[in-house]
Amino acid sequence: KSKQALRDYRKVLVQLENLEVSVGDQCRKEFTDLMTEMTDLSGELEGSGIPFLDYGTYAQRVFFPGQGGAPARQGAKLPEGRRATVEQGLAQLSSLLNSKAFLLTLIHTLEGQASFSRQDRCQAASLLALALHGRLEYLTDVMQSLLGELAQRHVARNPKLMLRRTETMVEKLLTNWMSICMYSYLRVSVAGEPLYLLFRAIKSQVDKGPVDAVTGQAKRTLSDERLLREDVPVRPLTLSVLLRGAPGGAGGQRVPARVLDTDTISQVKEKILDQVYRGVPFSQRPPAHALDLEWRSGVAGHLTLSDQDLTSVTHNGWKRLNTLQHYKVRVPVAWVPSLALGGEWGLGEGGLRLWHLVKPTEEPEAAKQQQRRSSLRERPTAIPEIYLTRLLSVKGTLQKFVEDALQAVLSVGRPVPVAVKFLFDLLDELAARHGVSEPETLHIWKTNSLLLRFWVGVVRNPQLLFDVRVPDNVDAALSVIGQTLIDACTPGQHSVGRDSPVNKLLYAREIPRYKELVENCPQGPSLLTRSPHQSRLSPLQKYSSDMDCSAALQELYGYIKKYYDQIISALDEDPVGQKMQLACRLQQIAALVENQVTAL
Repeated sequence: KSKQALRDYRKVLVQLENLEVSVGDQCRKEFTDLMTEMTDLSGELEGSGIPFLDYGTYAQRVFFPGQGGAPARQGAKLPEGRRATVEQGLAQLSSLLNSKAFLLTLIHTLEGQASFSRQDRCQAASLLALALHGRLEYLTDVMQSLLGELAQRHVARNPKLMLRRTETMVEKLLTNWMSICMYSYLRVSVAGEPLYLLFRAIKSQVDKGPVDAVTGQAKRTLSDERLLREDVPVRPLTLSVLLRGAPGGAGGQRVPARVLDTDTISQVKEKILDQVYRGVPFSQRPPAHALDLEWRSGVAGHLTLSDQDLTSVTHNGWKRLNTLQHYKVRVPVAWVPSLALGGEWGLGEGGLRLWHLVKPTEEPEAAKQQQRRSSLRERPTAIPEIYLTRLLSVKGTLQKFVEDALQAVLSVGRPVPVAVKFLFDLLDELAARHGVSEPETLHIWKTNSLLLRFWVGVVRNPQLLFDVRVPDNVDAALSVIGQTLIDACTPGQHSVGRDSPVNKLLYAREIPRYKELVENCPQGPSLLTRSPHQSRLSPLQKYSSDMDCSAALQELYGYIKKYYDQIISALDEDPVGQKMQLACRLQQIAALVENQVTAL
């Protein structure tokens, strides 16, 4: 069976090589066009710079992903009549967190509660990281102790699983710690630029082909799941856009904008914004839904274009979104501000279903189930070439930018960041302390802690680091690259066969080389022996002192209040806690925050 799998693997690699050769000429042409565009972008970046997020916004998005009102960006909501008393209590809590004995007991007690969920662990760990982000050396010391305990537990069971998932507070703390330490490296070193250029290159490629505004499927993508499989005739257009209130206040300025005749009006507005506001952070741009697109013909001919209007084509309960092709646009278009409001795609007026490029087929439910059953029984015998060649064409065009980004991630030819050296030294020390001598296990710890926990997130989510909007189809392509990095970090031979998903086949030929890069990832000289007090980490605090921690302390106290009795008992049972009267100090904090005397 293994010999058959090996034969399948080699056969698939040969097929992939032949397919990539067949799209080589197209890739070279597309790559030349893309490099011209990216060279222009590089010139613009010299003037405007890469739109990095400020440290506070970056930390908020990393610590609390998907939480718009994160504690990192808002102050505590305190009762007006007792503001001074509550603030005093939260200040004392901040001081109490400086006691390592208290902090470790708090973490152990919280994690020992059955109702303290995985989501609670991540949230509480991020609240602690925020509350202590200005005390990096202390946070590092606490993390070292917790990692030692984690290693001891895993060595007794399965050491290779350590740091693989985020199931404990220390694992989320490690991710947050690495994010704090690496912000300066991402901004000041050359690491940030390849990641930004990769994002822009992918977005450029996606925009050059038709994108279905309803389904999100695109002709030019790396994602098989997001691939627009139908052939849609497309004609590129260069609109002459008349700007009002453009950047710099130039009124009546005409700017060329490249679009497609199959673009919806909303897509046209997004592309115009991208080209007019190049180099401007996304948060400083006007939103597309607040602008109208006006078609001007001659002196008196004015028509405001929209995705849906009285001219929209409707048939059998379906309404097609308007495109430039629908309006037969051939002449200059003027772009003017308005108070228009946008919305999500779904049902049109009167319950009509919307479609753009490809209308979903309507089949009886029984027929759908029969088709699903038959597709599960069928075993694919060859690579679906017609679709894979489209993906390979985009892959070949983007390959230089993918390679540059991966080399930046792996510090190829560059000095290793101080935080990475420190972490790897710590893991070496833990392995020696617990008798872990197998090189593969230590390699797994390092790739799990750095590449999987930090870099994959940054590669997949440019919005964590840059002030940009990431459309769904660009996000899907970045996920394929992120998965490729994960595959490169996975021990053992990477093998694919005829049953492998198309997204796995895409980078199958490159994975062995990427694995070598990961295995040879530079680690730099030891830091632990030369800086036992983490003094070498102090420059990493450059950006970490301008955030309000009061809301984080207030939310953290919510967890303390929920498990108050258990925490007090644990502090009373701990000899160090008894000596330092930690339970008494926590009672005093509770009395101030809640305006009552809390009994033992």
